[in-house]
Amino acid sequence: MKVLITGGTNGMGKGVAKVLADADNQAHEIVILCRSKELGEALIKELNDETSNNKISIILCDLTKFSDVKRAIIEMYEKHEFLDGIFINAGLGYAAKRIETEDGFDAHFQVNYLSQFMLTLNLLDLLKKSKKGGRVIFNVTRRGEIFWDDMQMEKKWSYERGIHQAMVAKRMLLVKLHRMFREIEDSKISFIGFEISKTVWSNQINIIPGYMRIMVTLMKFFGTFISIEECGRIMKPLFVESQQDSLKRSGTFITWKKNQFMDIKEDLAVLNKEMQDKLWKISLELCADEKTNQIAESFQNR
Repeated sequence: MKVLITGGTNGMGKGVAKVLADADNQAHEIVILCRSKELGEALIKELNDETSNNKISIILCDLTKFSDVKRAIIEMYEKHEFLDGIFINAGLGYAAKRIETEDGFDAHFQVNYLSQFMLTLNLLDLLKKSKKGGRVIFNVTRRGEIFWDDMQMEKKWSYERGIHQAMVAKRMLLVKLHRMFREIEDSKISFIGFEISKTVWSNQINIIPGYMRIMVTLMKFFGTFISIEECGRIMKPLFVESQQDSLKRSGTFITWKKNQFMDIKEDLAVLNKEMQDKLWKISLELCADEKTNQIAESFQNR
């Protein structure tokens, strides 16, 4: 399988990359979308040393910049003829204050959702060329809401609200894409939301305040966290399972409990088609990208 992982140098993304790189006699090709060349190249070396898999590469992209996203899309098409999977995973977590991107958006909204909305739509043609069944796996969690009158949270901001709004937006996107692609004859792309049941231990601890660091260290001691490798082992089947099995999961929101994947009951607001369409329209307007809008229009004309 050839899998693109956004945010692959840390946390869940790195865990999935490590497990896939070593799985099935190092048969899988991993493409890491990351903003740091230094961290990306360090990860390639680490995985090469640990697994002997030489099919690992990076695409540099800062998701706070639409210009970077567009360049990354062009580079993907220049270097790859197909994709079997995408892990929509990158995201901002803790932040001390609201940061506005050069494109004029709240950083959490752009990084955690809007830039990856653009990325996903533009890479669908590569997924269509998969011979093993293209799939998009979204790293999402429960809770949250869309702040329709203040999506950039200029009036009321917190990093928790920013994270949760993006999670809801990603869940609405995956259901919308599932619905659209099921209407396309012989479509072989699946869209799946996954919530890890325990928090993945990552280097986010290095940027959070001291009092929070003490709290999460205690939580780790009591087993609240899991390693990135364990997360990767849990998620591996979603990336390598058969096309038929992946399509059966499409449109679902799942987690891992009692050693099996289990469905999570989705919020009615997320399943509301009018709300999905509203977010879709707003997202296209905010991206203001001709190619992305052309792709979206092609779906409507089918």
